[in-house]
Amino acid sequence: MNRWGWVFICIFGSVLSLLCGWLMPAHLRALDVAVVERAGRRTETLLDRGERYANDGKLGPAQLVSQAASQEGLWGREKLALSVSNVAAAHPNWQSWGGGAAPLEVLFSDSGRPTGEAEPLTEWAIRQDNRAKALQLLGTSAEPAVRHLMRCRGLTNTMIFAPSQSSSGQAFDAAVSITGLLIEENKLSGDLSNVVTRAAMEANAGNPQAIEPMLLEMMALGQRMNWAQLVEFVGSMRDQQTLRRLADYVRQNEKELPVLFSAVVLSHDAGGIAEYLVNFSESGMKDIRGALRFGTGGLNELLKRNQRLYISSLQRRLAEYPGFAGVIDLASEYCWLTPWIALTIKWLLYLLSGFLLAMAMHFARPAVQAMERPLQVGGFHVAREFLFALGFLVAILLLTEPFLAQQGQRTEFMFRVRLPGISSTPAAGTGSGQQTKRILMEKSLVPLGLFFVLQGLLYVGCLVKLAEIRRQRVPAKIKLRLLDNEDHLFDAGLYLGFVGTIISLILFSLNIVTPSLMAAYSSTSFGIIFVSIFKIFNLRPARRRILLEAEANETANAPVRQFTPA
Repeated sequence: MNRWGWVFICIFGSVLSLLCGWLMPAHLRALDVAVVERAGRRTETLLDRGERYANDGKLGPAQLVSQAASQEGLWGREKLALSVSNVAAAHPNWQSWGGGAAPLEVLFSDSGRPTGEAEPLTEWAIRQDNRAKALQLLGTSAEPAVRHLMRCRGLTNTMIFAPSQSSSGQAFDAAVSITGLLIEENKLSGDLSNVVTRAAMEANAGNPQAIEPMLLEMMALGQRMNWAQLVEFVGSMRDQQTLRRLADYVRQNEKELPVLFSAVVLSHDAGGIAEYLVNFSESGMKDIRGALRFGTGGLNELLKRNQRLYISSLQRRLAEYPGFAGVIDLASEYCWLTPWIALTIKWLLYLLSGFLLAMAMHFARPAVQAMERPLQVGGFHVAREFLFALGFLVAILLLTEPFLAQQGQRTEFMFRVRLPGISSTPAAGTGSGQQTKRILMEKSLVPLGLFFVLQGLLYVGCLVKLAEIRRQRVPAKIKLRLLDNEDHLFDAGLYLGFVGTIISLILFSLNIVTPSLMAAYSSTSFGIIFVSIFKIFNLRPARRRILLEAEANETANAPVRQFTPA
């Protein structure tokens, strides 16, 4: 086969490897939607959960799930909406409190509102007659946590609420009623119930700030949910931090409540949802919406990976064709089961693509002179092509990896809520009552890594060229002249460093990327470091050996003068 045949084979293999690597739904800083879809197969869907709520008579939770399904445009949402409407029509008195708990029906039956009208739990508890019934029920409780909580009504040194015995103490009593009912009916997890108990005991010991933020958070959620909805929402919470984060997110994003509620009850992981929203404060809810379509398995996979959701419209269109659908489905299986192995295979395919492309260029070159032919059949051209493949891998990753150069979004929510019956409420969880500043985002290390890799590739390239010259079958003087001819290559690291710094500063000045002087000047710094290492520890010893070799050759070839006595 002639060289053009090899060129065609290498180019075809390069394109095929590149395509296979691109179709592999594995990413360094993102989770592909194909993997989420695969993880969600044969798991409970959002519509399944809504139907289960409707069948169990939990009207309030079913209504929120139905709203989320309508917002997301899920197929089959009309059937769920019809089921919810039938339950509401059959039990109009459940609208006020959400239904589902028969023992409490007597407590919520006379809510003071027209039958069939929904009522948030906080508004129900803030009215005197309802609050009195709840406190009377809790006063006879045998639960230690409820007893400690009821003792908190005697506190007089509260900071957030007005004391219970004051004229404005209805808000504090309402918060105690809501939290106490949740504990009395065993609706809180054991961990969170223990947290409330310890906080109440600490408050009774003289530190009311231990319990007040939790009461405030419960009231904030109760302002937007009825009893049945609140029970399902807080049921999977394990700690106060999760309660605070989700309560504050609901306060700031009330329109997102149906989706947030559905994500919490479907995943059974309120802490994971809260942590994800903190880590990705800008795109977190959008990603949760995307994963919510694929049921419990897909949503939990997103929370487990703790990465942003990536959707490639081109790959989704290709998946509609039978030929590509099978490949993508098989790749998604491996990316779901063994994500790091799949990512390694993807990078190896990119590396192979670059290597085959370099081989194609090698075969396409015209024949070299006889003096340099040994360098073409040895391992030097393979080393050059491998270096090209590494550079090709870096370039492809920069072009195709989603969110690679984007900075983090982690931002802690600060809880602040205004309640009826409280004239002014300081922020919970802030000692000074002021909202803390946004947490500074950590600068991305991607530019530093990129400059380091490029300088490293240039350094290895210079080592290969130095080895080529040393093994050239020419006299030592010619080798010295060849070294002088490669001075610009050996200084390429400095040139690249200066160019990288200048381009970075220009991009920063145009506000195209976030300013980072460390990232800009690292380009020049890495260039100086790598060039200095090469010239001091590699080039200088090699030149010294060649100089000694040249001097030895001159001495050996010099004519011998014979001494003739006078």
